[in-house]
Amino acid sequence: MRRREFIALMGASVAWPFAARTQQAGRTYSLGGVSSIPHNSPLLVPMFDEPRRQGFIVGQNLTVDWRAYGAEADLIPKFVAELIKAQVDVIYVGGDSGIRAAQQATPTIPILGVTDDMVGQGLVNSLGRPGGNTTGVSILATELNGKRQEILIEAVPGLRRMAILADAKATRSPELQTLQGAARARDVEVLIYRVAIAEEITAAIDKAKASGAAAINVLSSPFLYSNRQLIFDRAAALRLPAIYEWAEEVEEGGFLAYGPRIAQIFRELVPRQLVKLLRGVKPADIPIEQPTKFELVINLKTANAMGVSVPATLVARADNVIE
Repeated sequence: MRRREFIALMGASVAWPFAARTQQAGRTYSLGGVSSIPHNSPLLVPMFDEPRRQGFIVGQNLTVDWRAYGAEADLIPKFVAELIKAQVDVIYVGGDSGIRAAQQATPTIPILGVTDDMVGQGLVNSLGRPGGNTTGVSILATELNGKRQEILIEAVPGLRRMAILADAKATRSPELQTLQGAARARDVEVLIYRVAIAEEITAAIDKAKASGAAAINVLSSPFLYSNRQLIFDRAAALRLPAIYEWAEEVEEGGFLAYGPRIAQIFRELVPRQLVKLLRGVKPADIPIEQPTKFELVINLKTANAMGVSVPATLVARADNVIE
């Protein structure tokens, strides 16, 4: 055996027993969570499959203290404080405001976050070396919001004016300006509507329609996702085709989506990091993960109800078509 191979093998043999020792026999671990949806939602259930295979079993040696805030994002700081008081081993939280609330509340408890742009929003130092007590998943929202805009323009032939629905607390002005510029290059005018509370959403969509917008790009945001049914219903009532960030949203009745699946995030990416954190790996040493699979999903039932004829070339490119 070559010396280099021998050293590599010895390194692996040392690392694995060490990792196993960090999972202490007889100890009960605790995960705290703050999310817009409950942990027993079908979307989040896969999050616990890999930890179970690795020996962290909910109801045996892993407890889950989960706080679902629904559309009431103002509850996030309160819920984070409660989890810190409970001295959980790891805090899961979604969205920029949730991650910031956790970072401000504790410099020591590991934070596992999922949000649009971890580096761009200043939540971590870099993808490879996050630093501090935070790691997680960055879903490439900035890049995908632009790609979704391009797809929406293609999906609605003759589109000359469209709207953007943005989370006022999450989307930065430079990104909005970039989207406007990209649309202008294709002779499409963009009207921007920033909302901060659920009560503003219907009015924003109504204003977009009254101003002549013929489509709407619903930007990436946990807040907007938690209010998706409200957006679905109002867009349908106004016959206003909209594009969303998650493939699952189209399967729930939305018109169009391009992006990763929530199931992929919580089946593959988050669980890997959760296991490492439970085993005692420092968040600063766990690289930020990003999705690698993206789907174009079109709901032709919704399109037909709105009177939108989706170009056959776009339908042919779709990964999933609902008829």
